Amino acid sequence: MMIVDLVDGDDFRARLIALGVDLPANADPDESARLAAKAHQECPVEGLPALVDELTSRQDIVLPAVREAIERHLAHL
Repeated sequence: MMIVDLVDGDDFRARLIALGVDLPANADPDESARLAAKAHQECPVEGLPALVDELTSRQDIVLPAVREAIERHLAHL
């Protein structure tokens, strides 16, 4: 049996924080994506476009709330 790690809101938030995006502890996927887009607009966040590309190409492991947040706020990267 194959076990796949799904990208949920906590994983998404942790990946954004690892890129240097400042997020509140209770940020949901939509707020995380919105704040990441805002941070990237103010000063480009290195690695953010690559993360967006990775997650949009692997939609089979990205939970719907994360996928929708990326589409809403970060798809233009």
